[in-house]
Amino acid sequence: MHTAITIDALKVLDAINRKGSFAGAAGELFRVPSAISYTVQKLEEDLNVAIFDRTGHRATLTPAGRYLLEEGRTLLEAAENLAHTTKQVAQGWETRLRIGFNSLLPAECLFPAIREFYELGVPVDIQVVEEVFAGAWDALQSRRVDLVVGADHFSKPAGNFKTKTIGDMPFVFAVGGEHPLASARGPLTENDISKYPAAVAADTSRSLPPGHAGIFRRQRTLTVANIDQKIAIQESGLGVGWLPLARIRRQVESGSLVIKEVSDPRQPVVLHVARHAEDQGKALMWFWRRLTEDNAITDWLNN
Repeated sequence: MHTAITIDALKVLDAINRKGSFAGAAGELFRVPSAISYTVQKLEEDLNVAIFDRTGHRATLTPAGRYLLEEGRTLLEAAENLAHTTKQVAQGWETRLRIGFNSLLPAECLFPAIREFYELGVPVDIQVVEEVFAGAWDALQSRRVDLVVGADHFSKPAGNFKTKTIGDMPFVFAVGGEHPLASARGPLTENDISKYPAAVAADTSRSLPPGHAGIFRRQRTLTVANIDQKIAIQESGLGVGWLPLARIRRQVESGSLVIKEVSDPRQPVVLHVARHAEDQGKALMWFWRRLTEDNAITDWLNN
């Protein structure tokens, strides 16, 4: 399909508008004025519209010409970006990197690495995606993300993945400071706990089996979207359940959450950074090295 509107014609219109004359545009574009006039005349003929009003002392844009220029500048910018990103891809840099993180970790764990990456000055768009439990592995397996931080050790699917352990995340059973179980003595049993709704963060997995650790068969559930909401639910006393210790230190210190001993304790979850082994994009590998060689997340888990 042929279109009369070309990138070159849009460049000519843009130059005329900025320079204020056909002659000025010719000088900027290193062309003779007659070539500029010809480009505009041909565009008007092909579109069958008047782009410039020539009744006055100087040519001015008609409403149609103004619209064409304004919309055309968007195309000019897109063309420039396309040329730049094509060179970027040829040099091994991705145009976008999607980083998934397990909701067990705060998004802030990624901020130092992202800040350092921005200092490189490489125009790669970064997308940060929160996933819950098996959803982290599911997002990587289905390529909804390129890199995942905090993937657990028991949801890993079959596939050619590269992984690096970043630490163990201990879990504690916690209830709100005003919850009836807060003052209960001795280790809590299934019978004690199952009387109250379990606060549950919904697993975001779309194809892998979802996780449901720490819920008794006869216990009601109150389901929310992520760990932050689960923490808030348990602080409010509306639900009880297991929480990652590293995420609730402030709440435990303030007394809004109380850690309770239970008769059947939960083992720590081993967390990993993971990617597809065959992927080698420069942005991906930069973040891989930064997140696996820096112990910042490991230290946060242990402190």
